[in-house]
Amino acid sequence: MKEQLYQYLLLLGDNAMILGHRLSELCGHGPSLETDIALTNMSLDLFGQVRNYFQYAAEVKGEMVLDAEKEITEDSIAFTRYPHEYRNTLLVEQPNKDFAFVIARQFFFDAYHLPLLEALMNSKDEQIAAIAHKSIKEVKYHLRFSSEWVKRLGDGTDESHSRMQAAVDYLYPYIGELVQETPIEKEMKELGIGADLSAVRSVFYETVKTVLQEATLNTPQFFGFHDGGKKGVHSEHHGHILSTLQYMQRTYPNMKW
Repeated sequence: MKEQLYQYLLLLGDNAMILGHRLSELCGHGPSLETDIALTNMSLDLFGQVRNYFQYAAEVKGEMVLDAEKEITEDSIAFTRYPHEYRNTLLVEQPNKDFAFVIARQFFFDAYHLPLLEALMNSKDEQIAAIAHKSIKEVKYHLRFSSEWVKRLGDGTDESHSRMQAAVDYLYPYIGELVQETPIEKEMKELGIGADLSAVRSVFYETVKTVLQEATLNTPQFFGFHDGGKKGVHSEHHGHILSTLQYMQRTYPNMKW
């Protein structure tokens, strides 16, 4: 049970961590000062959520590890796992190709993240429920921000429309993995701890459909989707992210500020 709970916390935390890192890469590179600050703040929001998940995960993992010399902390979970031990979806590790790609990736994740947290607010696990309650206000803002930008770019100039459509077309095959139920998620759902992804799925796709229509964008006709991230099988982009995230801990093991 503890191992399953630990893995579920990784499923929740890794998405926020990898996407938070992607947004952090944009600091100082936004199209305007206001947007730059907004994206940076969203990155900080996500990292705050990661800390909450990983602090709890460290408690759970610590109860399973008998080696007293091996300290389990939020930092060791974030920075010292091997690539195949990360459980983020492929969507969030996709690179910042241009602003339209950043917005499309963010919107797809936000449209999933909000109903997920709404479900987790009713979790039988008090700590997971508390994290969801604490995070939901931030994620409501994230979805409002990203969906408004999707509509602004999609229903804007010919150039912004074509770029937004290209981003949607490219990223759409990755969104199915967000609501694909893994054995861990199924078990946590049955225990009343995790979210029911079938309920999340319906809200998610309805939000995506509505916003794309308002943005005058076509919903791609795609059957099937790219997956593997939840199982630890990642794209080539993931290794480059970890080389940056893990550098200090790998170079100076067990370092502390």
